[in-house]
Amino acid sequence: MLRVAQIVFYGLLAYFCYLLLLISLQYVPFKNDVAFLRIKQEEMSISYYPLAFKVHVYTSFFVLLAGFTQFSEGLRNSYKCIHRAMGKFYVVVVLFLSATSGFILGIHANGGISSKIAFVLLSVLWFWFTYKAYTSIRTGDIRAHKNFMIRSYALALSAISLRLFKWIIVLILEPHPMDVYRAVAWLGWTVNLAIAEAIIIILARKAPGSSLAKEKPSMGV
Repeated sequence: MLRVAQIVFYGLLAYFCYLLLLISLQYVPFKNDVAFLRIKQEEMSISYYPLAFKVHVYTSFFVLLAGFTQFSEGLRNSYKCIHRAMGKFYVVVVLFLSATSGFILGIHANGGISSKIAFVLLSVLWFWFTYKAYTSIRTGDIRAHKNFMIRSYALALSAISLRLFKWIIVLILEPHPMDVYRAVAWLGWTVNLAIAEAIIIILARKAPGSSLAKEKPSMGV
C-alpha cells in the first residue's frame, strides 16, 4: 500500500512539474506583457524587477527537478556522485538565484502587506532551510541534513501548491481574485511546511534507537 502511495505521489509530482514547465515556457522568449506580467506593468518599469522575475521563473523547474532527486533512496545509495552533484546544484541555485529573486518579487507582491509578508517570509525560510541543509551535511549531521532538505523542498513545492490551492478556492468559493491571491500567498507554503514537519516526526519515530522524547526535530530558527 505504501509503495502504491509513493508511486501515485511521484506521478502527481512529475505531472505538476510538467505543468510548471509549461508555465515557465510562456516567458520564452521573454516578453513584458504575457501571462502574469500583464498585471505587473508598473513593477516592470523598476530596473531590477524584470531580471529578478526572469531568474525566478527560469530556475523554478530545475530547482524542483534537482530537489526531486534528493529523495530517491536508490539514487542516493547507488549513485552517490549524482546525488551529491544534484544536491550542490539545488543549494547553489536556491541560495544565489531562486530564493533571493523570490525575496525581491515578494517585496512587490500583489495583495497588499499580507501577501508581501507571506512571500518575503517564504523566501527567507527557503533560503535558511537550504543553507542549514548544506551546513548540516558539511558537519556530518545527516539527520539534520535530511530534515532541513525536507523543509526546503516543501517550500520549493509552493510553486505547485500555490496554484493548486488557487484552483480549488476558485472552484469552490468563486471569491474576488485579490482575496484568492492573499489566501494562497499563505496557504501555498504553510500547509507544505506543516506536512514536512509531520513527515519529519514520523521518520524520527521510525528511526532505529530514536525517541522523540529525547530528540525532537529542530526548526533551526
